[in-house]
Amino acid sequence: MFSITVRDHIMIAHSFRGDVFGPAQRLHGATFLVDATFRREQLDEDDIVVDIGLAARELGSVVSELNYRNLDNEPDFAGVNTSTEFLAKVVADRLAERVHKGGLGEAARGLAGLTVTLHESHVAWASYERAL
Repeated sequence: MFSITVRDHIMIAHSFRGDVFGPAQRLHGATFLVDATFRREQLDEDDIVVDIGLAARELGSVVSELNYRNLDNEPDFAGVNTSTEFLAKVVADRLAERVHKGGLGEAARGLAGLTVTLHESHVAWASYERAL
């Protein structure tokens, strides 16, 4: 399996519900490094996985929809704990939608899968992997 990864970042504010979150139940900020890894079994006719420039552009567009937002105020996330794991899935699903709509070019329709990893810090991160 071949893969390429592009990276961006987001800065958000949010709070959590549930005792398991301790002090994070209060409003707090988070900055995440966001990696999107695109996979395919065979390289395309240009001998690449996907155009890195298009992948970076689409990832940037997806994270810009979340950047500098208090996620507690976003209707899409009402009643949800916007955990790192949850946000990795949100980014992956939004990227997958862009792949299916042709945002990464026609050759990207041959991609097998996508993994999005959100790095909370240098010692903790979460990922969501999905098929395309």
